[in-house]
Amino acid sequence: MHAIDDGIKMDDGLAKRLTKLPWALAAALIVALIAVVTFGILRMQAPSEPRTTRVIDAIGDPSATRQPSIVDYDLLDSRIEALMLQPDMVGLAIGTVERGQVRFIKGYGETLAGSGQSVTPDTVFRWASVSKGVASALVVGLAEEGKLSLDAPLAGMGTTLTLPGDAGAVTVAHLLAHRVGLVRNAWDDRLEAGEDPRTLRAALGTLPQFCPPATCYGYQNIAFDAASELVEQATGQSYASAAQERLFAPLGMTSASVGRAGLQSAKSWAQPHRGSRRPTTVNDSYYRVPAAGGVNSSILDLTRWMQAQMGDAPDILSPTALEAMHRPRVATPPRGARSAMDRALGDAAYGLGWRSFTYAGRALVGHRGSVDGYGSLILFDPADKSGIVMLWNSNHGRAARLQLEFFDMLYGLPPTDWLELPASNEEPTG
Repeated sequence: MHAIDDGIKMDDGLAKRLTKLPWALAAALIVALIAVVTFGILRMQAPSEPRTTRVIDAIGDPSATRQPSIVDYDLLDSRIEALMLQPDMVGLAIGTVERGQVRFIKGYGETLAGSGQSVTPDTVFRWASVSKGVASALVVGLAEEGKLSLDAPLAGMGTTLTLPGDAGAVTVAHLLAHRVGLVRNAWDDRLEAGEDPRTLRAALGTLPQFCPPATCYGYQNIAFDAASELVEQATGQSYASAAQERLFAPLGMTSASVGRAGLQSAKSWAQPHRGSRRPTTVNDSYYRVPAAGGVNSSILDLTRWMQAQMGDAPDILSPTALEAMHRPRVATPPRGARSAMDRALGDAAYGLGWRSFTYAGRALVGHRGSVDGYGSLILFDPADKSGIVMLWNSNHGRAARLQLEFFDMLYGLPPTDWLELPASNEEPTG
């Protein structure tokens, strides 16, 4: 073997053949060989993309990443790192969008406490009640196609749902806005005890009337899941198949699914935890009411979902459909003690599967979710096309407060310690 002066070696036979070529041609071939090999070395030495962070382009806007960022992501990252030191936090994933541009996607912590298996942008979590926006999108989309009407009386739609009192005025839209006249979370305890949701839904009419139907707000899960029956009747498909074909696949949400199998079959999935990082089993109670709480996905796909809700996929979610879903329809008055964050989010109301608020004079749309061992949130400014999504695998509610720290940075507001973390960030022992 013969060495060229930069340490790259060539075969003896090749060296002899080059000496027989005209000098200029041989020199050109040697230079080309050096360039090819050097490029290969540089490629091998180039740092790979971190597994925990990934930025993706906004839907339909390949030039979006040219805009400068507004939010201080070094500061946001340090706040999340401090949050992850809290004794109840295990794993978390976050995604942000600024002015239509995906800016920050990162995973923190572990999929299972003590496992060393990192949460990444591809780790699948449960959406919990953030799933209600999917049900709304399916039903509103079917209404646009003329396959049902949002103003049709629900009683004539063939679902298993019965309601107390004179429920003839309750429409499909009232169902999606939690205006069916039932006390909040009617019989969720029985659902969690393992009772069949269709049987429970059929017996809800035996409950005392909380208010005249269509006149007030009472958050539901079992009743809300009548939306899954509407979708199945109108499409002739299972609810999961309809969500996949009409929303997830067209939006490129490759990790999104409905049902427990979709969570646990993922290559990387976040396992649920209670208390001080105590693992627990996946409870299927709310998977049995899929319209209310049955969706799973990675943070990448929840970010794509938020972009679509901002209007970046008009062929799939039209501007008319988005307006119908996001428009406030019923006030959601405060119930019990409220956190500082909840007090800061004013004008709380509910649309069709979505909540709405005002913050710093801006109109926001979003939803939060919680099932045993998981938390989720989505909150965005539709006019600004900016927002935040988060998924975590514990019952720790403090994580949700991070959303306002993001919006404070986005809007240039004075910083507020919404997380209210302890002064000491020592590693927890629990």
